[in-house]
Amino acid sequence: MRHERLRSAAVLAAFVGIAYAAAALGTIATIQNVDGWYAEAAKVPWTPPNAVFGPVWTVLYALMAVAAWFVWRERDARPVPVRRALTAYVIQLALNAIWTPVFFGLYPTLGPAALWLAVVIIVLLDAAVIATVVLAARVRPLPAWLLAPYLAWCLFATTLCIGTAVLNS
Repeated sequence: MRHERLRSAAVLAAFVGIAYAAAALGTIATIQNVDGWYAEAAKVPWTPPNAVFGPVWTVLYALMAVAAWFVWRERDARPVPVRRALTAYVIQLALNAIWTPVFFGLYPTLGPAALWLAVVIIVLLDAAVIATVVLAARVRPLPAWLLAPYLAWCLFATTLCIGTAVLNS
């Protein structure tokens, strides 16, 4: 029993570490450009202040990690649904990790084409997050509820991304 609790805690720590590693990748691209081209870019009126993004994403990455951990904990009872849900989770996390470097990092090189590529990526991210929520709900409802704020924020971010692409093309 103690071994299983230690293993479970280690897996939770791994999920948290992986989620925040994805966040760190995005932070590197953002820090270099948020005060550069992005500060001068045209934005939609509902764009929040830059100070909002860090705290929101910090909470969302934690919720994502805990949701994945709750799914993982059901691996023995429901191996196929767990495998599907965690596969969707990894796909959405990968899309999440590449969106920020594309949006912020490639704009200085590619211009508006980078913004439109970011739109494609974020729409794929939305689909992957929806799939993750649906598949997680099939394993256990709690992880799906933990992912709901993330889905809402991704959909909101999609409007910001599309707006920025339209206004700066």
